[in-house]
Amino acid sequence: MKCFVEAAGVVAPGLAGWQKSRAILAGEVAYRFEEFAAPKLDVLPPVERRRTGLPAKLAITVGQDALLQSGRTVASLATVFASSDSDGELINEICKTLAGAERRISPTRFHNSVHNAAAGYWSIATGSHASSTSLCALDWSVAAGLVEAASQVAADREDVLLIAYDVPYPEPLLDARPVKYLFGAAFLLAHDRGGHSIAALEIKLKRGGEATRMHDPLLEELRRDNPAARALPLLAALANPPQGPIVIEYVAGNALEITATSC
Repeated sequence: MKCFVEAAGVVAPGLAGWQKSRAILAGEVAYRFEEFAAPKLDVLPPVERRRTGLPAKLAITVGQDALLQSGRTVASLATVFASSDSDGELINEICKTLAGAERRISPTRFHNSVHNAAAGYWSIATGSHASSTSLCALDWSVAAGLVEAASQVAADREDVLLIAYDVPYPEPLLDARPVKYLFGAAFLLAHDRGGHSIAALEIKLKRGGEATRMHDPLLEELRRDNPAARALPLLAALANPPQGPIVIEYVAGNALEITATSC
């Protein structure tokens, strides 16, 4: 599959948006770990703002970061949301409640626990009525999201915003799902080259192959720690194209081989 990247976004500890992170991802500036401060998200009405969990806030923030680079409006922009875990903190609270004597779960907690909650809050925040897909493929969710988004671009000849995000689980679930850091990435994919295009992508499915690693050891630790951070090599390639093929793990022993060339 072939498509163009009109914009990218990234939010993580020490990576505060595409513009501030581009030199870090290109290897021009050393990466430094800094705690992530949850955004206020004034784009949401006050009631939804109080209800929104960290995963949805992260997804909206990184999606808006990509849109800011593109100068695009969102009303008719299709979206793909990819997350391996959704809201682990909330799932943990629901599990604790169900394991106790009082098993009542609030409607707000329940509707925030579903996997497409971030997509719902995105539509409220942006006023978008465009189609949206929410998917999960465990540690291979980024690759699955890229396949889905690129397939939509090829089939429908329309632009698609891919948003990948994952946040840590608390204990005791953290012991079973050891994700320590949060990470979000966004890619605005287009069928045709435009004035804002930053790279052309060629995506191939291949059997096996070792995943591309980050040269910076701290960024590599982040890539290994968070499933959404498997997108880091692609972000690095976009920060400094052209690049040789990068490899991102996919399901069942497969992988995606992605080549980014300058526009």
